Amino acid sequence: MNEILWILFALINFSMLTLIYKGFGRQGLFVWIGMATVVANIQVTKTIEMFGLTATLGNIIYGTVFLATDILNEKYGKQEAKKAVWLGFFTLISMTVMMQIAVKWFTPVGSEVQAALETIFGLLPRVAAGSLLAYIVSQYVDVFIYSKLKSRFAGDRFLWVRNNGSTMVSQLLDSFVFTLVAFLGEVPTNVWFEIFITTYVIKFIVAALDTPFLYLAKRFNKASNHS
Repeated sequence: MNEILWILFALINFSMLTLIYKGFGRQGLFVWIGMATVVANIQVTKTIEMFGLTATLGNIIYGTVFLATDILNEKYGKQEAKKAVWLGFFTLISMTVMMQIAVKWFTPVGSEVQAALETIFGLLPRVAAGSLLAYIVSQYVDVFIYSKLKSRFAGDRFLWVRNNGSTMVSQLLDSFVFTLVAFLGEVPTNVWFEIFITTYVIKFIVAALDTPFLYLAKRFNKASNHS
């Protein structure tokens, strides 16, 4: 059931992103990116198994951030995409700082809520640093590659090249930076390599699934370009 649920969950995530863009234009994408970066870092604490691989849950909604920046890059230009990247980064830092303080507040002994919050937000410094660094590096690379591909492979016929080329390369970098900072030296090298590969495989599939939604967003009313 996990495999079916995963595919359904991916379609729901991309559909909701498309709907918020349809309804609210560029501002909707900025809101989505801020929300998705926070939710992805909450979901990543949940481990799942599918296709014979162990993975984390946050990969799908995290993948929608790359789709959102690609839409911004495609329809509004590189500078708007960069602005969205920094918005997501600031949102992620703000959530991390505020929740680290929140779990330090005195709570009566035996509080289940406190224990749950510590499990979710009591991030190890290396994991938090890895997440933040991987986000800003991979997103900037995604925006850069997309912009370069857009200048070389212009037109709707090559939209899939721009989308998949930028996302799949940047997701590889994202997986490498995160696992390098968070896990290298903490686990055996062969285990680290397995985590890196399986994480990227899942992200690769997500990147492939988002292509039809970029084509859909591209066809939206031209008036949305001024939203």
